[in-house]
Amino acid sequence: MVEKAKSGHPGGAMGGADFITVLFTEFLRYDPDNMAYPYRDRFFLDPGHMSPMLYATLSLAGHYSTEDLQSLRQWGSVTPGHPEVDVMRGVENTSGPLGQGHAMALGAAIAERFMAARFGEWMAHKTYAYISDGAVEEEISQGVGRIAGHLGLSNFVMYYDSNNIQLSTKVDEVMTENVAMKYEAWGWNVLSIDGHNINEIREALVAAESETERPTLIIGHTVMGKGAKGPAGESFENKVSTHGQPLTAAGADFAATVKNLGGDAENPFAVFAESREVFAERREALKEWAAKQAAVEKSWRAEHKELARKLDDFLSGKLPEIDYKSIEMKADVATRAASATVLGVFAEKIDNMIVASADLSNSDKTDGYLKKTKAFTKGDFSGKFFQAGVSELTMACVANGMALHGGVIPVCGTFFVFSDYMKPAVRLSALMRLHVVYVWTHDSFRVGEDGPTHQPVEHEAQIRLMEHLRNHHDERSMLVLRPADGDETVMAWKLAVEEHRPVALVLSRQNIKTLPTLGAIRREEAAQVAKGGYVVMDAAKPAAVLIATGSEVATLVEGAELLAAEGIPVRVVNVPSEGLFRDQPRSYQESVLPAGVARYGMTSGLPVNLRGLVGENGVIHGLDHFGWSAPYKVLDEKFGYNGATVAAEVKKMLGK
Repeated sequence: MVEKAKSGHPGGAMGGADFITVLFTEFLRYDPDNMAYPYRDRFFLDPGHMSPMLYATLSLAGHYSTEDLQSLRQWGSVTPGHPEVDVMRGVENTSGPLGQGHAMALGAAIAERFMAARFGEWMAHKTYAYISDGAVEEEISQGVGRIAGHLGLSNFVMYYDSNNIQLSTKVDEVMTENVAMKYEAWGWNVLSIDGHNINEIREALVAAESETERPTLIIGHTVMGKGAKGPAGESFENKVSTHGQPLTAAGADFAATVKNLGGDAENPFAVFAESREVFAERREALKEWAAKQAAVEKSWRAEHKELARKLDDFLSGKLPEIDYKSIEMKADVATRAASATVLGVFAEKIDNMIVASADLSNSDKTDGYLKKTKAFTKGDFSGKFFQAGVSELTMACVANGMALHGGVIPVCGTFFVFSDYMKPAVRLSALMRLHVVYVWTHDSFRVGEDGPTHQPVEHEAQIRLMEHLRNHHDERSMLVLRPADGDETVMAWKLAVEEHRPVALVLSRQNIKTLPTLGAIRREEAAQVAKGGYVVMDAAKPAAVLIATGSEVATLVEGAELLAAEGIPVRVVNVPSEGLFRDQPRSYQESVLPAGVARYGMTSGLPVNLRGLVGENGVIHGLDHFGWSAPYKVLDEKFGYNGATVAAEVKKMLGK
């Protein structure tokens, strides 16, 4: 595959072939006629550059054609250079950025325990992860190792392909730690084997299957470029050069290598009868297993009809009826506090929501959920809260893995400034279009005394870029909502749980004055958040349109009242999501932001946050600098975030 594409990573795939063949032909359980069968074992590949290994194995299992393999890394093919989630072909996760794949596997393993705790061990299944030296080096591996060991996830089996070779160096040039002892210290069952000895691979997998208290790490000592030959017949194994380029580009002899491995150098894509027979037998065995599993499920459903209905709701994503307009909300609250109120309702209504926090639940207010449930502990997954500890990236990847597993709605919370730690996982959420809800609080310089290290300025601009990014199907990749008051937070949460893509809720630390109504109940008006942008205060013939999101909307209202007192009528527009707003009909957008009327914007972040709405000729009051350590009301005054500044700047813009 790599040779034909003239691009890719052959060496690792050659070294890993023995393990993955044993796993797929003897251990991994799934329904070959229904690859999305909910109770299947999962296989998560972490080193996505080893995609040829996965595609080849899945091809032998009947899920890719020879033509698919021959189009590796080509336009429009189903075999991209790094695997992209494709459950019906057996690809459980998008991988490439090292470390994230096995962290997603951890999330799937947690979701499996969550489901089994509610519906029974009849649906129990394993999650297998395949990692490389690079994934062990990535810092995220510490979070995965700590959490899996702490929770005693015996359903989690990880194979570490240890070949001492990476892209530009040998591993021992950058790492000399004792990996086995490290994982043992985390509470793992660690097995070391010859990764090319079929019997040792089999015995290790049998031992992993029988482990009941700990996750298992199988360290397979393998050879990079196993079987590779040079032009003079010399060995080309264990070379850095074969990691990230075709064998011929590395100086090896392709034909000699194929012949040495027992292949047909004239037709290297040929599949021999013995191979077909092995995988055909496994396919029949899997069909038999699936039929037995279906019978077990049928019997369980007959005995547990109410639970069966709940299980179907979990798997289908059906939500319970919730009267959002009746949720009681105090006036003038911080949106993080409003979120806590909603989460308290969800804890009682949505049985398959798992909420996580990176050691900030009492500050990001996800404890509104925790107070009505309990956190996961070793052997007890009957609660609905995941205490991730201080590991934002791991937490986000785990949430992705939960979403990939299915049956649950993952939510994870931390401070907005720490979204920096999470961006790689958020990006994969968007790429895979996973329904993960990110709760990011302390959304501006109004974090105050904590100072600039904790005051997000550039973060909103970064995350809103995801609203402009589309996937292969021309769908917006993410929804970002920064609600303007407590009532709007309620309706933003409604959108968030009803979505089918990642959603970010960007929430305030400080209290925000509840917005005025337009002669209607505020909650009714706040429902317009679904349109992305709407008018919250108006005048018959506005001289200017004032635009903001989040806490700045209330500041605009304050300024608009001052302007009205001076006889200057203005309209105040709230745009919690520019992506949603731009998805509305042009006629609606123009009714909210009429042409020919001067525009003024206010944002607590970079001015670019509002440039697309205010336009090139409008005025934007934003920050082009980091914050300072001081009480937030002092910062509001120093940075000009008050009604008086709004009124003065609008008058200047209008030449008044």
